Amino acid sequence: MDFSWNEQQRAIKQQALAFARQHLNEGARDRDASGTFSHELWQRCADFGIQGYALAPRYGGGGHDIMDTVLMMEGLGAGCRDNGLIMALNTQMWTVQSSVEQFGSDAQKQQFLPALAGGDIIGAQAISEPDAGSDAFSLATTARRIDGGYVLNGVKNWITLAPIADLFVLYATVDPALNKWGVTAFLVESTTPGIARGPAEEKMGLRGVPYGDLTLHDCEVPETNRLGPEGAGASLFNASLEWERSCMLASNIGVMENQLQQCIAHARKRRQFGQPIAKFQSVSNRIVEMKVRLETARLLLYQVAWLKSQGKQAVMEAAMAKLYLTECLVASSLDAVAVHGARGYASGFGVEHDLRDAVGGTIWGGTPDLQRQVIAEFLGL
Repeated sequence: MDFSWNEQQRAIKQQALAFARQHLNEGARDRDASGTFSHELWQRCADFGIQGYALAPRYGGGGHDIMDTVLMMEGLGAGCRDNGLIMALNTQMWTVQSSVEQFGSDAQKQQFLPALAGGDIIGAQAISEPDAGSDAFSLATTARRIDGGYVLNGVKNWITLAPIADLFVLYATVDPALNKWGVTAFLVESTTPGIARGPAEEKMGLRGVPYGDLTLHDCEVPETNRLGPEGAGASLFNASLEWERSCMLASNIGVMENQLQQCIAHARKRRQFGQPIAKFQSVSNRIVEMKVRLETARLLLYQVAWLKSQGKQAVMEAAMAKLYLTECLVASSLDAVAVHGARGYASGFGVEHDLRDAVGGTIWGGTPDLQRQVIAEFLGL
């Protein structure tokens, strides 16, 4: 593995960083306070090429490989102070677009991918249910075959982007007795009769991206909207997780990088007892720990991306990266609050919101306990 980036690759990160700082931060504090999603900023991102960054050019994308994409998402995470917006972008790109591009029919790709890449529609993944969270494949939502299609019935909850999404990659079971082998994916448009959305949930962090419930009551979808074969939903979902746990986590690396820079600048400037607080070992040690977490987490993430770039399986490595990186982000966010003192705790200085957002990052895509279980199974435990 060679992670010595060339000039072109370093430019990718800097371009994304500059774009985010210039175009995505206006009103970020107000959006966080009100829990508001910005359609205007979503379109700016599409115009810049973010949503389509890794898609094939024939679908309106940029055709970039996973390594370039990781660098782009790092820059975006470092420059954008609206972590909810970054979460929304990642959700569409890795749980919807990658699934459609990898498993969709030619007609499905042509119908949906250009619109997703261009910002014309918003895509979301709908798998979680009241009794199927970490146990993701114990679905109660059913897909009953009818002539020419399926009838969907069930409830989905905690669905990222549910209140505003136009398209869902929605998982249901064709036969609960088959367990995960009955799980099947469908492309369901929000205008389909029989689908209803609940209001956006209030939450601790990531307030710039709405979460909510979906209820499906005799919702008919044509067979042409099935994504992949019957019973292939579990494999499709697991494949999307590897992309999610690499490219999505890259933006968290950017957040940690920005935190570190902020803390160094503050520790040099802030003076107590006649000297900069950086000279106190208790402060400098916190910042050193932040640096160590950043670089070790970065290496784990790059390993996952490199494995994916080589066409290799990275299930255990992706779980390790998800576990380690999200817990590192929480720890570094706590250290950032401590270094800034009262300013870190107050809402007006842009420090505490990273901590609130970081806690959410330990839950989406599988909790730390679930990641440990995945790793243990690969170790034969």
